[in-house]
Amino acid sequence: MDLNNIVFFDGVCNLCNSTVDFLMKTDKKRVLKFASIQGETAKKVLSSQDIESLNNVIFFHDGQTFHESEAIGKIFSLLEFPYSLLGSLILLIPFLLSNFVYRFIAKNRYKIWGERDTCRLPTSEERLYFLD
Repeated sequence: MDLNNIVFFDGVCNLCNSTVDFLMKTDKKRVLKFASIQGETAKKVLSSQDIESLNNVIFFHDGQTFHESEAIGKIFSLLEFPYSLLGSLILLIPFLLSNFVYRFIAKNRYKIWGERDTCRLPTSEERLYFLD
């Protein structure tokens, strides 16, 4: 199993699931894979501290774990233009500022977008890009 370019997300968060939908439509090169933080792949790859922190999108790339706005920037930088440009711009913003915005959204995501009762189940077409 190729454990690279994995986007770990909160499987019950509606915002997170909408973001995964967007990334799947936008990732024309199919470089990204997806796994919920609550799943088995997360237990193999992430630290227990990362797993307990559901307020994070976590990106595992080239053996490194990226969090918060840095993860978003790295993810977008792997996509095709114009999203790769957006990723580069996100990475240029000082992390103090970009993580402040990220944390505000993460803290309020359930209130604004809601949550599911269970983790997302991929469709048969999506199954190729999802890890357990």
